[in-house]
Amino acid sequence: MTSIAFINPNSTESMTDSCAASFKANLPAGFEVLAVTNRGAPAAIQGPEDGDAAIPGVLDIVTHSAADAHVIACFDDTGLARARQLTDKPVIGIGQAAFHLAALQAGRFYVLTTLSVSVPVIAENIANQGFDKICDGVAASGVPVLDLEHHPERSQQTIAAHIEKISADFPETAIVLGCAGMTNIWGALQQRFQTPLVDPVAAAAKLVAAITPMR
Repeated sequence: MTSIAFINPNSTESMTDSCAASFKANLPAGFEVLAVTNRGAPAAIQGPEDGDAAIPGVLDIVTHSAADAHVIACFDDTGLARARQLTDKPVIGIGQAAFHLAALQAGRFYVLTTLSVSVPVIAENIANQGFDKICDGVAASGVPVLDLEHHPERSQQTIAAHIEKISADFPETAIVLGCAGMTNIWGALQQRFQTPLVDPVAAAAKLVAAITPMR
């Protein structure tokens, strides 16, 4: 069976488990998911300092992995470029996967992330990956990463209010949910809005399945 290492760059194991379950649910048959927690990392990746602290562990996981493909499950695409230099197997970041899927779905997108400290990192990734001309903005919801795990209903209400405003301002634009933890509230949110909402974990599942040879 073809194996995919689903790497959580932060050290919160409950987030690994819930996001990996969502990832697996979006894969076709024939794939095995190996969920891996970066145990020496911060509990959440919120801004460049947390990302920098998480990178060594992410690279170590990729270096020693026997999986057929790898998914870096932080929207900041933590260590993505360097990880790709360590292996000839596919390595996908959920942020980049979401940008591609949003571009295919709607032609343009707007990113709604967690805290404002993450906005510059995401904006830089969008520019470096060539998506800046079709991105209408990056905004913070004010919801901390771990609140998505521990307080999903309250987080959902806050994020929904932001989606409503963005949808009104950019009615033809897809909205990318800019955190892995948002995968667990995507379904409930999508039922409330006609605007396409892009779940980055699901996007990574669809794209890694498309580019990973089956065996």
